[in-house]
Amino acid sequence: MAPETTELAPGGTEDGACCGVPTTVDEAVVLGDVRLLSALGNDTRYELVRLISAADGDVCVCDLHAAVGVSQSAVSQALSRLSAAGLVSRRKEGSWRYYDTTARAEALLATLDDVREDEAR
Repeated sequence: MAPETTELAPGGTEDGACCGVPTTVDEAVVLGDVRLLSALGNDTRYELVRLISAADGDVCVCDLHAAVGVSQSAVSQALSRLSAAGLVSRRKEGSWRYYDTTARAEALLATLDDVREDEAR
């Protein structure tokens, strides 16, 4: 039995379009990516991820407040959003919270560094 074939419209695709652009994108993937990227789409949150990534090991929230120059409340809200997006992990020790970047955050930061280096060439 011969394989089933689809006749293409004059434009080259079944619907007549000139290119083979998909007609759908996985909505869950789009929403997840937008959530992830929007978590980094703020100066304070992006700076926090960079600072935490550059540190050796976990960083105490008490040290982050002074480093970014915003209120403790703003740092706490930013870290909560980064945590919800899977970009930082947190642990509690006594009354202090410590943060570290996740593999996901490290991969994004490395990609951004690579893009920046490509633009510089």
